[in-house]
Formats: sequence, C-alpha cells, structure tokens
Amino acid sequence: MTIGIATDHGGIELKKQLQEYLENKGFTVKDFGAYAYDAKDDFPDFVVPLARAVGAEEVERGIAVCGSGVGASIAANKINNVRACLITETYSARQGVEHDDMNMICLGGRVIGIALAQELVDNFLAAEYQGLERQKRRMAKVAALEK
Repeated sequence: MTIGIATDHGGIELKKQLQEYLENKGFTVKDFGAYAYDAKDDFPDFVVPLARAVGAEEVERGIAVCGSGVGASIAANKINNVRACLITETYSARQGVEHDDMNMICLGGRVIGIALAQELVDNFLAAEYQGLERQKRRMAKVAALEK
C-alpha cells in the first residue's frame, strides 16, 4: 500500500516519526512535505497536493498533520473524492474507513504523541470499507455535494 503524508511546521516531528514507522512496517510512503521546520509555512501548501493525490488515487490513503489537525482536515475536504477527518481515538480511525470510506486521516502534531498517532494510523490502515448498501447510499449523497 502506498501512503501519502504531509505536514506544515506544526507537525514536522510527528510526520517524520510516522514516516519512519510506516516504512519500517513495509509501507511505501510518498512525502508531500514539509521537509524541514519553517514557522512561516502554510498547511494548504502541503495538504492540498496530498489530498489531490488521494482524490486521484495516486496514493491509496493519506495522512495529514498540522498543529491541531483541524486546518488539514478543512483543506483536504475541499478536494473531490477526499474524505478526511480529524481523528483522536481508535474507534473513529477504524469506523471512519469501514462505514464512511475515509481515505485520509488528519492528526494534530501539537496535541497527540507518537504512541497514540501510531495506534490511530494502524487502525486507519488496517480497516477496509464495508460497502454495505446503506453505506453506499449515504456516500453517494456526500459525493453528489462535490458536483
């Protein structure tokens, strides 16, 4: 599985730790930046290219990090075919994929540590969309909003 990852200055350390963690687990990780700390950078400059890659299925799933994860989530959801959520606990990390076909997880680099981030990412990546009739019906209604 190819995973895209991006951050601004607010999540640079968490992104580096997660990237190493995922590569050690055998995932291919495509890094959309930021590559170094710059307090003046802006999350859309990194999150939007990642979201476009997720929406175009150039990467299978995306992980976006910013200080709180909120800005990353807002920006990512502006892109067609992206279903991104700020996640802070394991149930939603899994259920968001299984029920809502979430393809991008957003994390707060200033509000969670690496152990929780790893657990959230593990749940997110292990989950598969169930694709039940009711779920497909609901997701079709959401997709229609993008038109």
